Amino acid sequence: MSLLKRLGAAFVFCMLCSAAGFAQSLKGTVTDSLGKAISFASINLKSSSNLIVAYTSSDDKGNYTLQIPADANKSGLAIEVSCVGFSRQAKPVTDAAATYNFKLAHSVNQLKAVTVKDNNPRLRVHGDTTDYKVSDFSSPQDRVIGDVIKKLPGIDVAKDGKISYNGKAISNLYIGGDNLLDDKYNIATSSIPKGVVDKVQVMENHQPVKMLKDKVVSEDVALNLTIKKDAKLQLVGQETVGAGLPDKYYADLNAMMFKDKYKAINYLKANNTGNDVAYDLVSHNLSSYLSRLDNDKPNTVLSLGTAGDPDLPRNRYLFNQAGILNLNNLVNLKNDVQLKANISYLHDSQKQNYTRFSEYYLPTDTIRYAEVQNNRRRPDILHTQLSANVNRDKYYLTNNFIADYSRNTGYSALTTNGTFVNQVFKDNLMDLSNEFNLMKTSKSNKILEFYSYVNRSTEPENRVIDPGLNPDIFNNGLAYKQLTQTVDIPTWFTNNYISYKVPGNYLTQTYKAGFSLQSQDLQSALNVTQADNSVNLLSDSAVNNLSWQRRKAYAEAGFDVPGDKLKMSISLPLNLQQISYNDNYYKLDKDLTRLYFNPRVSLKYQTGVENYISAGYNFRNDIGNIQHVYNGYILKNYRSLYANNADLTERKTQNAMLGFNYRKAITLFFFSVNASYSHINANNIASSILTDNIQQRIVLPYNNNVDSWTGSGNVSKYIFGLRTTVSAGVSVQTTKLNQIQNNIILPYNTISTTFSAGADTKVSSTVNFSYKANYDETTSKSPAVAGASKFQRLIQQASVNYNPLNTLFFSIAADHYYTHQQQANDLKYIFADASMKYKFDKLKLDFELSAQNLFNTKTYSALYLSANTFTSSSYTIPGRFLLAKVMFNL
Repeated sequence: MSLLKRLGAAFVFCMLCSAAGFAQSLKGTVTDSLGKAISFASINLKSSSNLIVAYTSSDDKGNYTLQIPADANKSGLAIEVSCVGFSRQAKPVTDAAATYNFKLAHSVNQLKAVTVKDNNPRLRVHGDTTDYKVSDFSSPQDRVIGDVIKKLPGIDVAKDGKISYNGKAISNLYIGGDNLLDDKYNIATSSIPKGVVDKVQVMENHQPVKMLKDKVVSEDVALNLTIKKDAKLQLVGQETVGAGLPDKYYADLNAMMFKDKYKAINYLKANNTGNDVAYDLVSHNLSSYLSRLDNDKPNTVLSLGTAGDPDLPRNRYLFNQAGILNLNNLVNLKNDVQLKANISYLHDSQKQNYTRFSEYYLPTDTIRYAEVQNNRRRPDILHTQLSANVNRDKYYLTNNFIADYSRNTGYSALTTNGTFVNQVFKDNLMDLSNEFNLMKTSKSNKILEFYSYVNRSTEPENRVIDPGLNPDIFNNGLAYKQLTQTVDIPTWFTNNYISYKVPGNYLTQTYKAGFSLQSQDLQSALNVTQADNSVNLLSDSAVNNLSWQRRKAYAEAGFDVPGDKLKMSISLPLNLQQISYNDNYYKLDKDLTRLYFNPRVSLKYQTGVENYISAGYNFRNDIGNIQHVYNGYILKNYRSLYANNADLTERKTQNAMLGFNYRKAITLFFFSVNASYSHINANNIASSILTDNIQQRIVLPYNNNVDSWTGSGNVSKYIFGLRTTVSAGVSVQTTKLNQIQNNIILPYNTISTTFSAGADTKVSSTVNFSYKANYDETTSKSPAVAGASKFQRLIQQASVNYNPLNTLFFSIAADHYYTHQQQANDLKYIFADASMKYKFDKLKLDFELSAQNLFNTKTYSALYLSANTFTSSSYTIPGRFLLAKVMFNL
């Protein structure tokens, strides 16, 4: 029994020791520096190896009890206390029976950043500005920023590079907020690397003059390219040189800088691959600029009478040997002073070979023309613009000096209705202008403005046709050597005004008074060189020496309501015009005085945060120009003889428009619908006499009306699930007008309908696909001509880009053209191009091999329909060629 007693005693002793081990605990309180209890503080018991062996948390009074596990190593234990908003604190455990109190100090803990990744593109809208992040829409194959802009939802880029936002053409494109290029923004879109640009910003209701912001209503939409920070610190260059077969060359060498104080785009381009460098010099809003100046510049009078260009992209049909040097530099000085120089020189040598067949359908006859032309053209164009600008909140000054010189020489070997002749045309233009504008805010917050514009231009034209063309018409049936037509219209023009603006909280009033002067001389002669080299006028009515003066004094009251919901602009101009013109040779001496009132009103009502309705109306009286009143005949081209036998043209034009724009930035949805009506009433009409050899046109005093209605709609949407931007549009225009041909009045009603659709999608991270289609249908009817003429055209363009590696890129593109016209067989053409590019990362250069016009199409036919005229033209175009390029960045 003694053994059992000893075993039982030992068991009881062990149980007691075990119970004592589990019963050990640590206690204490947790308070802040002011003694206030801290609840829910974390209390961890850590071993000597910094492992947590037990844990608990403080109660609402700051107390805690922490049990020590029986199997824990009692040496090296420590208590650590932590709580959000307080500093962490720790104490070693030296006595299990002791109390461990903690007093924590307050601290500010910065939470780690949490990045939520979302690959879907987003738009940021702030005020009137919408931001597109370039990286959201770009693809590896994109090279310049223009490639990305074409893909942005809500934005459309025309064939000539003109950009529109939600159906409205942009007024300008800025680079880092600076107007480096004025209206020639093709320079930027075709040159700036996509990787340089951070965002493309759309600025609606854009007012470029700071002192007029929120005072004078602006309907302009402009783009701004924001430049990445690292790109502002270095010279940017994207250089390309290339050569190919047969006998092809290509070079694009540029240097760009985009610092805040200095911006520049300077480059040299040369090629004979059909890339038309003249696109870089296109001013997309030139007509509206000249209208604002009220400067009716004379047009070029003479031509070679060519068929014009086919309705293809220029790289498909252009035979060229072109080079351009383009220098654009801008400096921002202190006090908001900006200096700018834009200088360019272009030289090209182009050729064009075609045949053309034309028909004019008349009630009693059909007139036909057949011709073959082999043309050569050599333009030299020099442009210089020097600008100074100060744009402050209370002071604005700008001065632009522009000098343009161009020399154009054209050659044409022509066969018309079986007769062969040569033509040589020389045209030299010199145009100088200076525009000055000063605005200043007075102490009473009124704005004073002074404006002055001066322009001088001259354009001597000379065209020689030999041997003698149509001797029965031009030389009484006798053979002769050559026919020479000369024309020149030297012009002086100036427009000057002062204005006074009274800004208010809800209304800005503007009062303007000014004058303009135009002085011109139209000098022309049509001479015949006989077989014996003697020269004589074609006839007594083949010469002009017409002097022209136009004087205008005007006053205008304007009212702007620049509200948040309603923006309205009303202009009430009154002008007094006095025109005199005389030509002693024809005993022509006339004066005309008119007082005109040309009101304009436009409004924009914000129906929602991103939606608005726009409306406008204007009434305008116009008087013709010197080219409408000359009495002597001018042979404008080899078969068109023009003269006038009526008083000066007077036109009354009414325009009305209504539109609705809708945008949902968060879903990348854009929609617009617009309608407009135009009515023109003129006091004369052009009458044409058509024969098998020549067209004679004379202006007759006959009341003439032209009515036109237009409706259009556009929609663009980014579909997130498909990573695709889709777009569609429709436009319908109907025009009613009258023509007089061969003494018969021909009223016409022409209806033009256009449908468009497109998609640009990221099929995967390595494949991109784009598609665009345009369908045009034109119908022309006249009660004087039996039947109706109908013309249908479908153009489809598609491309696929594939980059299986980060260094390897493949691309293939195709264009399909389909034309249907009742008088001819259907026309179908397919063009295709392909390219392969490889990036050598170590060498920092790209190599590209491309093939253009894979199917080697060498002729292209086009059909045109206008009123009662049908034209079929066939052009010689470049065939297949290969081009290898090496590209590297500075």
